Amino acid sequence: MKNSTFALLLLLGLAMLACGEEPLPKPRAMLRLDYPPQAYRLYEDGCPYQFEYSYLARLETKDECSMVLQYPAMKGSIFITYKPVEGNLKQLLSDAQKLAYEHVIKADAIPEQEFVNSDGQVYGMFYEVTGDAASQSQFYVTDSTRHFVTGSLYFYAKPNYDSILPAAAYLQNDIRRIMESLSWK
Repeated sequence: MKNSTFALLLLLGLAMLACGEEPLPKPRAMLRLDYPPQAYRLYEDGCPYQFEYSYLARLETKDECSMVLQYPAMKGSIFITYKPVEGNLKQLLSDAQKLAYEHVIKADAIPEQEFVNSDGQVYGMFYEVTGDAASQSQFYVTDSTRHFVTGSLYFYAKPNYDSILPAAAYLQNDIRRIMESLSWK
């Protein structure tokens, strides 16, 4: 009996000594993304429009003055499409707006920002798509008589808004620069 009492007291003592703070999971680390300051160069290669784009982008021209600005470090691209206005401005505007709102199923919100450069005759709209949508930004610009340019930002990753937000914000600034610097030839 003495042995069992001694063993019980020893076990109780060890249990009390073993108690301490409960282990907690480590908090998730926040990813720090540092992007270089933005610097731009002029695109003016035989198309009826010109604009400034980032040095980080690799430009690939497609047919009929359409192109892709690829950002390999961010795994994203801005797709730019040019179409001439030939009495079809209403249809082009409708298509551009429909393209932006195709993401409404997954988007939390799609705020619109009107763009007007009366001196350069550049008018358009910028759509910022928030949420887990496939595209994080859409835009179009036109002179309303001869030229129409649309653009879309896509990432080569599963859309997770929190994860791509820093890169999306950085590239949205590039899109705004494209819109602000765009001029017709």
